[in-house]
Amino acid sequence: MDTLPRPALSGKARKAGVLGWPVAHSRSPRLHGWWLAKHGIDGAYLPLPVRPERFETAVRALADLGFAGANVTLPHKEAAYALCDVVDQVAKRAGSVNTLVFDADGRIHGTSTDGYGFLESIREQAPGWHAADGPAVILGAGGAVRAVAAALLDAGCPRLILVNRTPARAEALARDLGGPVEVATTAPLADAALLVNGTSLGMQGEPPLEIDLAPLPATAVVADMVYVPLETPLLAAARARGLRGVDGLGMLLHQARPGFLAWFGVEPQVDQALRDYVAHDIPRR
Repeated sequence: MDTLPRPALSGKARKAGVLGWPVAHSRSPRLHGWWLAKHGIDGAYLPLPVRPERFETAVRALADLGFAGANVTLPHKEAAYALCDVVDQVAKRAGSVNTLVFDADGRIHGTSTDGYGFLESIREQAPGWHAADGPAVILGAGGAVRAVAAALLDAGCPRLILVNRTPARAEALARDLGGPVEVATTAPLADAALLVNGTSLGMQGEPPLEIDLAPLPATAVVADMVYVPLETPLLAAARARGLRGVDGLGMLLHQARPGFLAWFGVEPQVDQALRDYVAHDIPRR
């Protein structure tokens, strides 16, 4: 089913949206729109294109206009963190904010749900996996990697290895995270329980990620944060070896759940119908 009937909005409709620049590519309005229609909620979720220099003004205006909150995407996540009146421990660990909630007094609360979405996606697509199973190797050192790395450590990952083309950035991230975090110039895969691609390599229009998966143990999980296409060359190579692969779409879907609950009062679920609806125009390979 491609569409669900949407209830008409009343003057009491709850409002949220996604702030980004640009934001036309975002699938979040389609995702949240599905849940709003499915649960018959009097509410709306809007794309909100905002230039970086207007970000603070726009966020405060949303709070004044009675919005319940908003998601934040590139390039605003760090600016959102600085703007919040209250940030939780998850956001502090991640060093950024992707979900804003406005309270009745107009205060801005911030959290990061990227790490939560990543872990939930692995649990869904690789049942039986646990962060404590062994070392995790993460390629990249960007904002989303920071959130995922913090979530893995907090979930019990015994050792985390960061591999980035700019080692200094990975070293800075390792210092910020603390704990059993190392930086390497090449990915040490021989004893890895999890390999994560946190770069744009393999995304449609980008070069493929060049990495030999042969050293990975047969029990390892390979996760790609890229979701366009749904099966990246990395995931195709992993599955050809018989390894469990986790696509990036699951992270997108699951990271949206806490915000929807906070804004609209319903805890939504991720199912195949939602996945098909959001992925309707995403290339399979």
